[in-house]
Amino acid sequence: MNVHARAAQAPESEFEHVPPREAEMTAGVTIEPGKRYGFFTDTTLCIGCKACEVACKEWNQLPAEDGGLTGMSYDNTQRLSATTWRHVTFLERMGHEGTRRPDDLPGFQSQWLMMSDVCKHCSNAPCLEACPTGAIFRTEFDTVVVQQDICNGCGYCVPACPFGVVELDELDGKAHKCTLCYDRLKGGLEPACAKSCPTDSIQFGEIEDLDRRARKRVEDLHGRGVVDAYLYGAPGSPGSTGGLERLNAFFLLVDRPELYNLPAAPTRPAERIAPALGTGLAAMAGLAAAAFALFARSQRR
Repeated sequence: MNVHARAAQAPESEFEHVPPREAEMTAGVTIEPGKRYGFFTDTTLCIGCKACEVACKEWNQLPAEDGGLTGMSYDNTQRLSATTWRHVTFLERMGHEGTRRPDDLPGFQSQWLMMSDVCKHCSNAPCLEACPTGAIFRTEFDTVVVQQDICNGCGYCVPACPFGVVELDELDGKAHKCTLCYDRLKGGLEPACAKSCPTDSIQFGEIEDLDRRARKRVEDLHGRGVVDAYLYGAPGSPGSTGGLERLNAFFLLVDRPELYNLPAAPTRPAERIAPALGTGLAAMAGLAAAAFALFARSQRR
C-alpha cells in the first residue's frame, strides 16, 4: 500500500478509539445534556480559509455546490443553503466617502471583512414556532434541529427565519440547516467547524462562558483602537431584537450588519401576529360601520 511520505512520518495515535469527552481536550468544554451550547464567531480572526465549510460538508456528507465563478470576489458558495450549512463571506470595502480605493489601510486587517455564517440557533426560534409537524425541535443542548423523517416539506420554516438560513432541498423536498453537530455533541465531540478553525475565529462552548469571552474580546479590541467592534446576537445587542432574546450562535462584527448579509433588526414573525390581527379586526369593524351607515341612509330615503 502506497503511503504519502508526510503520512509515514506521523506517529500512530496513542488512542485505540475516539476518546470519551474529546471536546474537553479540543475545546476545553465538557458537553452535558441540560446545558446551553453555541458558537461565538470573532470575525476579526477569520482568514477566509473555508476550513469550516469543508469540515461541515465532510462530516455531514453534504454535496458540493456548483463550483463556477460567481463574480463575487473569492466567494464561491454565495450564501447558506440546504447543502451549505457554513458559509464564509468575503467582502472587500472599496474605500470611504465615494472613493474607489483607500489611500491608507488600518493596521489590523486591511480592507477585507470575512465571516463564517451559520444557523443562529435562536433562543426563540421562529422556524421551530412555524413548524406544523414538530419536525423542528430544541435539543437537550439548547440547539435547534430538523428531523428529516418527520419533515413534510411544507416550507413554513423558510419565510419564518429572519436570517434566511433554512432552505428546502430540491432533491428530497425537505428543510435542511445546521444542526450544530447534534450527533457529535451526543458523542462528546466538538462541532466539526469549530474544531477545524485554525485561528479560533469559531469558538464553541457554553453560552455563559462564550458571553464572557466575547465581551472581554470587545473590550480588548476597543483598547487596541478597533472602536467599531461590537457583538451581534448577544443579549441587549443588535441581532437579538424583535423577541428573539438572543442568538446561540452570535458574532463579533466591525461594520454594519447588512454588509455581512445580516439583518440590522431581525424580528420573530410571532411578534407581528397580534398587531396584524388587531389591524385586520379594525379594518373589518370600519367596513362594517361604513356599510351600516350606508344602509341606514338608504332606509331614510
